[in-house]
Amino acid sequence: MRDTYTRTLVPRARELRNALTPAERRLWFDLLRSHPVKFRRQVPLLGFILDFYAPSVRLCVELDGRSHDGAEAQAYDAERSRVLGGAGIRVVRFQNAEVMRNLPGVAALIESALQR
Repeated sequence: MRDTYTRTLVPRARELRNALTPAERRLWFDLLRSHPVKFRRQVPLLGFILDFYAPSVRLCVELDGRSHDGAEAQAYDAERSRVLGGAGIRVVRFQNAEVMRNLPGVAALIESALQR
């Protein structure tokens, strides 16, 4: 398992860190990078790569684009959230469009999740 994790997830996470989507870029540079709670981006964990993760509070922030609209993708996301939740990690999801149009609202919801 560790070999597979290292060989596939770590290099892929590094690629994703260097190729952020516009919504990921905005959320990272305008909010999470300088947040008092330390967030990491594109974190390999439990066989998944999490968009943003705050290990101190076990909170995962996921951004979903149009590729997450299909039934198959939604089933995968639900299973992923179930696995992460089973490990005590809370998952908060936002649509890319929501981040681009309403960053203050997204920030308020993240702050609320951090308080729980």
